[in-house]
Amino acid sequence: MRSILFGVIGLILLATTGCDRGSLPEQVAKPAPNFTIVDGSRTIHLSDYHGKTVVLSFWASWCAPCLAEFPSLIDLQKQMPQIVVLGVDFNDDAAAYRQYLVDNHIDLLTIHDESQQSNLAFGTTRPPETYIIDGQGKIRRKFIGAQDWTSPEIMNYLKNL
Repeated sequence: MRSILFGVIGLILLATTGCDRGSLPEQVAKPAPNFTIVDGSRTIHLSDYHGKTVVLSFWASWCAPCLAEFPSLIDLQKQMPQIVVLGVDFNDDAAAYRQYLVDNHIDLLTIHDESQQSNLAFGTTRPPETYIIDGQGKIRRKFIGAQDWTSPEIMNYLKNL
């Protein structure tokens, strides 16, 4: 009887708090904060991708879940080339970032944000966190933790944006 009671309480907690703790943050449906990142000779402005769906992934080379999710982000970019997948490395050593890209042959748009202004604008302090931004520049979803970006649920969601 006691185990049934704890099971019911657990289900109630799951139903009221949700498993996907990051899917509907305060920022959803609000404009994504714009940022500019200068990384050596490259400059990226988030606003340059207005009109396109953006999967904005904040990561670091020392973050095991971030690294585990890279193959599915790369596969997503290959399967849906109309979507921009942008990886922003933060809270990381620039040399470690560059070495990781070389060692793992990362074929994805990534940039190192030494100033951390981009992640702080989104309120991200620990990787991995990923935002889906629609073509109008509004945040549609937030994911905390590694995801399978080629799962049918995520692929269908992105197709319907």
